[in-house]
Amino acid sequence: MAEDIKNKIKNYKTAPFDSHFPKQNQTRHCWQNYLEFHRCEKAMAAKGGDIAVCEGYQCVYKSLCPVSWVSAWHDRRAEGTFPGKI
Repeated sequence: MAEDIKNKIKNYKTAPFDSHFPKQNQTRHCWQNYLEFHRCEKAMAAKGGDIAVCEGYQCVYKSLCPVSWVSAWHDRRAEGTFPGKI
């Protein structure tokens, strides 16, 4: 299974269609995948699991989110002022 996930990530081009976010504005899709990546990463680190299974979320948010947003979110997480629940 891990091999299949790694293969999909290697061949990743853009975010797939998500019926939760059907409109053109992908801001919520970006935000949700950013949160899901960090939640998954935190959960896998706590369990001692392979963080590679979370990389799908990272690929999606990196393709959808502006770099300035991601940079600001990383800074806020480091400061402890991030508004999302991770």
